[in-house]
Amino acid sequence: MTATLYLLPNRIAERPVEETIPAYTLEVLRRTQFFLAENAKSARAYLKAASHPQAIAELHIEEIGHEPQSEKIDEWLTPLLEGHDIAIVSESGCPGVADPGATIVARAQEKGLKVKPLVGPSSILLALMASGLDGQHFRFLGYLPIKEPSRTQALRDAEHQSAKGETQIFIETPYRNQAFLEFLCQTLQADTKITIACDVTGEAEFIRTKTALEWSEENIDLPKLPTIFAILAVKSRKNNERKVKKDFKHFARKKQGSFWRQA
Repeated sequence: MTATLYLLPNRIAERPVEETIPAYTLEVLRRTQFFLAENAKSARAYLKAASHPQAIAELHIEEIGHEPQSEKIDEWLTPLLEGHDIAIVSESGCPGVADPGATIVARAQEKGLKVKPLVGPSSILLALMASGLDGQHFRFLGYLPIKEPSRTQALRDAEHQSAKGETQIFIETPYRNQAFLEFLCQTLQADTKITIACDVTGEAEFIRTKTALEWSEENIDLPKLPTIFAILAVKSRKNNERKVKKDFKHFARKKQGSFWRQA
C-alpha cells in the first residue's frame, strides 16, 4: 500500500479532542508513528490527549518550526519513500492554512507522493460560518502591516474590496485584540460590519457581528485569547463616497463588570 502524507488538524482550544476532531481523523492519528510538527512539545501533548496507543517517547516527531527549512524537506519525507505514513500537525488548526506545512506539501506533490487532508477545526472557516457575512466570496489576509501609514492603507484597501461583496478576514496577536478592534472602528465606515470571533470552540467562545459604529459605542474589553476578525462593507456604496469617520467615541474600559463578563 502506498504511504500517505496526512494533514492532521489540531484542536484550536483546550477542549477534549473528541469535541472537535472526527473519529476517522483520530483513527489515523493513533496508527501513525511519524509526525512533522510545528512544535514538538505541543504535538506530544496533543498525541497524548488523543490517546495515541504507543508511548509518546517512541514516536518519531520532527519539529519543523514556523518556517520549515526547504533544504530539510526531502529528508523529512524519506519515511514516505520507505512505506511509512507521515502526519503534519500544527500547533492549532489545519496544517498549511495560516500554518506551516504548505512547502512540505508542495514538495510531496512535486515528487508525486500521496497527500490526504483530514477533517478538523479551522477557526477561519468556523468564524465565517457564524458571522452572517458573505460566505460565497471571502479572503483571508492574515496580519495587517504593523507600521503606519501602511496599516491604515491596507485596511482601507480591504474595506474597498469588501464593498464588492467579499468578506475580508484578519487575525491579530491576542494581546492586541482590544487595540485592533478600536483601530477597525476608527478607520472603517460607520456601517461596515465587523465580526469578532474569540476563542472559537473554547469555553469563552464569543462570536458576534455589529457595525463599526455599534462596536464603537459598545462597552467591551476583549480578552487576550485567539481571535478572528472579519469585515464586510455595504455593497451599494460608491467608491468616491468613501469617508473615514474620525469622531467615534473612545472605547470605555470598565475596571469592573466589563461587557465581556456580562456577555
